[in-house]
Amino acid sequence: MINKKPSLHIRKSTLIVLIFLLFHIPLSAQTRTIHVFVALCDNLNQGIVRVPESLGNGQKPSTNLYWGAAYGVKNYFHRKSPEWSLVKVTKDPVAQILERVLFKHKSQDVYLLAEAYDGAAIKQAITDFLSASSGENPMAIRSDSTIIKFGGDADLLAFVGHNGLMEFDLDRAFEPQDSKKRQAIILACLSKDYFTHYLRQTGAYPLLWTTGLMAPEAYTVEWAVNKWISGDTNEQIRQKAAEAYHQYQKCGINGAKRLLVTGW
Repeated sequence: MINKKPSLHIRKSTLIVLIFLLFHIPLSAQTRTIHVFVALCDNLNQGIVRVPESLGNGQKPSTNLYWGAAYGVKNYFHRKSPEWSLVKVTKDPVAQILERVLFKHKSQDVYLLAEAYDGAAIKQAITDFLSASSGENPMAIRSDSTIIKFGGDADLLAFVGHNGLMEFDLDRAFEPQDSKKRQAIILACLSKDYFTHYLRQTGAYPLLWTTGLMAPEAYTVEWAVNKWISGDTNEQIRQKAAEAYHQYQKCGINGAKRLLVTGW
């Protein structure tokens, strides 16, 4: 039997097709991802001003202040946001994470993964957030036939909860794992003061963080990420986040703008 090699014409045609496909994928077809790390509010295990028992039970996501309550991340994105659809919920996916929820933006190819950490594991939540901000711990979530990348592969990382760095230091350093330009949101009291040292190590850029005491609730996250999805500037994103905070907290727009800042 004589094995005939493919003709040069066929090989060139195949190459032309591959080049066409490579350079004609529209930017809008590229999936973007947001990973939100939520440390559940915990009266017993965090140095916070006590809240009602149901809100401050760090082992009960369904009623927790930062998760299942009216303005908690899961409840707000699921029931109050017109921009997002709930894709799936996973209970106890790994140790120290009590619930994981996946959302899909209704008009853009953007997914948001939020994870509820046991309130007693706040140090792990902060460490995991910073690790992902440096590109560590990439993870993939399957939704039907789609594989979606989070963790160190996410484009935008966020931490929501009590600022545990007021009470403890982290026993490790962080180092960028690649050249990807990630951005970070840190909604916790005085996050710029306490997170700067570690965030600089990760190589991520502070898209939004705080200069004072605050209520880290989901409306600020949602208004900010919706502007991020739209491609607005960092300052426009910060402005929108401040508008959200003022609307819900009635603190005055100037006060909200002093609280929520962008950049170093």
